[in-house]
Amino acid sequence: MQEEVTTKKEVKQLDEATILFAGDSGDGMQLTGSQFTLVTAFAHNDLATLPDFPAEIRAPAGTTYGVSGFQLHFGSINIRTPGDEVDLLVAMNPAALKVNLPRVRRGGAVMVNANAFKPHNLKLAGYGSVNPLEDGKTLAGYQVFSVEISKMTEEALSDFGLNKKVVDRSKNMFALGLALWLYSRPVEPAIEWLGQKFAKRPVIRDANIHVLKKGYHFGETTEDFIVKYEVQPAVLEPGRYRAVRGTQAIAMGLIAATAKSKLKLLYSSYPITPASDLLHELSRHKNFGVMTFQAEDEIAAIGATIGASFGGNLGVCATSGPGLALKSEGIGLAVMMELPMVIIDVQRGGPSTGLPTKTEQSDLLQSLFGRNGESPVPVIAPTTPGDCFYAAYEACCISVKYMCPVILLADGYLANGSEPWRIPHSSDLADFPVRFATKTNRIVAEKPTFLPYVRNDQTLARAWVRPGTKGLEHRLGGLEKEHETGNVSYDPENHQLMTNLRAEKVRRVAQDIAPLTVYGDCAGDVLVVGWGSTEGAIRVAVDQARKRGLRVGTVQLRYLSPLPADLGGILPEFDHFLVPELNMGQLVRLLRDRFLLPFAALNKVQGRPFRVSEIEEAIVNLSQST
Repeated sequence: MQEEVTTKKEVKQLDEATILFAGDSGDGMQLTGSQFTLVTAFAHNDLATLPDFPAEIRAPAGTTYGVSGFQLHFGSINIRTPGDEVDLLVAMNPAALKVNLPRVRRGGAVMVNANAFKPHNLKLAGYGSVNPLEDGKTLAGYQVFSVEISKMTEEALSDFGLNKKVVDRSKNMFALGLALWLYSRPVEPAIEWLGQKFAKRPVIRDANIHVLKKGYHFGETTEDFIVKYEVQPAVLEPGRYRAVRGTQAIAMGLIAATAKSKLKLLYSSYPITPASDLLHELSRHKNFGVMTFQAEDEIAAIGATIGASFGGNLGVCATSGPGLALKSEGIGLAVMMELPMVIIDVQRGGPSTGLPTKTEQSDLLQSLFGRNGESPVPVIAPTTPGDCFYAAYEACCISVKYMCPVILLADGYLANGSEPWRIPHSSDLADFPVRFATKTNRIVAEKPTFLPYVRNDQTLARAWVRPGTKGLEHRLGGLEKEHETGNVSYDPENHQLMTNLRAEKVRRVAQDIAPLTVYGDCAGDVLVVGWGSTEGAIRVAVDQARKRGLRVGTVQLRYLSPLPADLGGILPEFDHFLVPELNMGQLVRLLRDRFLLPFAALNKVQGRPFRVSEIEEAIVNLSQST
């Protein structure tokens, strides 16, 4: 038997790299990307991901409508974004190449599954009779690696007795193995995962592991790849890490809140993209006492949440975009009843069904004002996938402490994105005391009585009572309540008083907001004010603008209601103000109204996060304006 010859390869060191896997929605690109992410986390690199799902459930195979992608930016340096430009595009068919080639930097690499570039697929992708691998124009200026991935997968599995459909589904493992070799990634974590994933289907397990190794070995032996790359581990804060998606982090934050508070968690939701994954995630953790309820609609979900909170539990529900509108009356009821609960909105492109699998930040004004009457609630926005853990925990704490519903504004990019996350110890989390009323609080007609709307002097929160507590029977509902007694009241002065108290209670949440930290210069030319998932791109843009000699700083607002009390003291230190948002200008309106300053808007609604270059260009242009 002739021994396999390994070609000597040049190894180039990289500080960072961005790779994009793309193919049909049935090609397993999300799995491929997530496994490359897992392996990269094991290699101790910093990373950020951007999964890109097609909106159509069953788009015709080979069309641009059905392209699914997974982008990963990793490196030995601090990684804050999924990357502006792609260094390597792995395209499993012509449609994937057509959709994603504009994202590849000039001079970057394109690896294609050559077997998929057949006349029928070329036509479906919009290339007509022109093969982009052969026309000498489409891929000019790129490094092109044409690999017969499908053919080599079939040859590798010829002795496994699998049908053609199963064999074809395994080609993503060949691509994964080759990509792991190209970037000097360890293959063992992927092998271990496959062993666990298909433990009950040993033939499928062995076939996928075999193809994975074949892809890895192909890189070692072929003369097509004369260079491989190596990315050293990043210098991370000491601790125990795991790769975490935003959805997972939210779920763990909610579970941590129940553990610290000793409250039971009821999570209720109606399936809606991209919030559905949170139901899937929490349903796996019944061992922590988590109760999950899939409701028949959004209104039923918020109703169950209200009932859970009234019963003395931690009531949580989640939705996306249109679902928040359907929950508006229920949230208003919770405002009137002053019950603690958390409403999670994983924002997506809108309006209506809009772009259900794409990201946007367009629900801010709805979360603040999208209810009838004066019904203010605290609104909190996490900034990274890992920060979703702390934001979810904090939302629960605020909700219980101030006895009010809290809206957590995540988005599709945060929920689906991943990053290395240092696992906190329980002692790292703020205390979460919960006190249920057990005795009367007033003397009425010389008789000890419980009045439901007697308030805490510091927080203005009313008491929380478990139903059935002897002597503390009381009534709650949607009609306006009399101050302290909770009786139904139509008195004009009382309605003004109760409206003022509910608003003041939300304003007092500001006393729990940590002081703002200015990243970059604390005074100068431009202050960039952001919220939510824009933080990473903003900070990198600020770094690059400062290298140009500009004096630039940024603050990221975690609390959007109430706004941080110290923001007004930071603004006068800068000449110009920029507000990047994935909407048509929502926070910028609030800031202009509150501070009467000329905040400049940078808006984008393309279903994708900001590129660093977009924000940097806006900073430079604004600094040069008079």
